[in-house]
Amino acid sequence: MLACGGIDAAALSHRTAAAVWDLSPLPAGRLDVTSLRRSTSTRALRVHRGDTLDPLNDVVRQPDGLPVTTVARTLADLAQVLTPHQLERACHRAEVTRALDAAAVENQLERLQGRHTRSLRRAIASMAAADPDITRSELEERFLALVAQAGLPRPLVNATIAGHEVDFLWSRARLIAETDGAAAHVTATAFEEDRRRDAALLLAGFQVLRFTWRQITEDPGHVTDTLSALL
Repeated sequence: MLACGGIDAAALSHRTAAAVWDLSPLPAGRLDVTSLRRSTSTRALRVHRGDTLDPLNDVVRQPDGLPVTTVARTLADLAQVLTPHQLERACHRAEVTRALDAAAVENQLERLQGRHTRSLRRAIASMAAADPDITRSELEERFLALVAQAGLPRPLVNATIAGHEVDFLWSRARLIAETDGAAAHVTATAFEEDRRRDAALLLAGFQVLRFTWRQITEDPGHVTDTLSALL
């Protein structure tokens, strides 16, 4: 903050503010700062011009005094730098953590017309059509992003079938996908339980697919081709 004009002229914003609000993990690389004063980006900081930043309404102070853009302003800023899927995930996370203020977001949309507001409106609208999707791991987030990038139908997340919670469900196709991280499934007990669950789900009329971290991250074509063939 001191490098960008001081705490009265600058605030953490964009991806960095999203991490502060627990909307997404803190990305590697430069920190995002929006400043009302002329500042230059560096190897450590990505400085955004604050032409539309309202210090009274768009910025709040953390308990330690650190200025950060509000959740509504952060989402508006994220609409400029994230993919539609990533923006939707951030909005869903804001809803889950009860940080989303719909009126404040609408105010931002009215003030910042033409500033990638269409993608933010779509992301907000996606929550009106269904409850927010909550994933529990980075692997599940990567899988959901892969599905979106491939243009496949959106699955339900962490649905319950036959008394078992499953990672992803396509109800119409009666298809379930489980993402298996080694840490959670490497023990003998977990291996046995997975097979017991699969058998119960099969008896309930659902086909179960299991994808590993390596398949999802290193061979995404195999994952999407398999899903496409069954959906």
